[in-house]
Amino acid sequence: MNTYILGDARNPKMKLVMNLKIKYRVSFRPFAPSVLRERVADYFAMDTDSPYMLLVAPVVEKRRIAPSREQQSLWGIDLLNVPRSEIPAATHVDYSARVQTVHEDTNPRYYKLLKAFEAKTGCPVIVNTSFNVRNEPIVCSPEDAYRCFMRTAIDVLVLENCVVYKEDQKPLEGDTHWQEEFEMD
Repeated sequence: MNTYILGDARNPKMKLVMNLKIKYRVSFRPFAPSVLRERVADYFAMDTDSPYMLLVAPVVEKRRIAPSREQQSLWGIDLLNVPRSEIPAATHVDYSARVQTVHEDTNPRYYKLLKAFEAKTGCPVIVNTSFNVRNEPIVCSPEDAYRCFMRTAIDVLVLENCVVYKEDQKPLEGDTHWQEEFEMD
C-alpha cells in the first residue's frame, strides 16, 4: 500500500497548511518534491535518479524567486515563510529540496498522476510526505487512512480506486480529544 499525503508544490500556503493542519508540526518545515524523472533537471540542479528522497539538490536559478527588499529585512519565521521558488512548498530557505524522481516503469500509477497534474497545471512537481501526523506511525490500513483523513485538514482520500471527499463525511463519533494523545512540538 502506497501511503502519501500530496499537495500542490506551487501553492505558497501549502507548506503551512500541511505542517500545521495535517502533520501538526512546526510551520516552516519544507516537504519533498516528487517530480517526473524526465523533468527533474528543469527544476533541480541534478539529472540523476532519486527514487527514495535521498538526494538534496538546489532549485535551478530560472525557477527561483529573489526576495524583495522588504522581504530581505525579515527575520526568523517570517523569513522562512517567504516563497523561494515557483514551487515554494518544496523549497527550503537555502533553495534546496530533497528530491524524489518518479519513473513510469517503477511507479506507473504515481507517474500517471504527475503527468495528469502537469497536463492540467504545466508543473510536473507535487509535494509528497508520509501519510501520518507527527509522532504517529505511517498509516497501514484503510481504517488508519480514514481515521487520519478525518482528523486532519486533508480534503480528499484515495484508497485504490475509491475517492472520498471530506465534505461528504460525517464527523467520527466520540473522537473529540484525540490530539491530547500526542505530544506536539
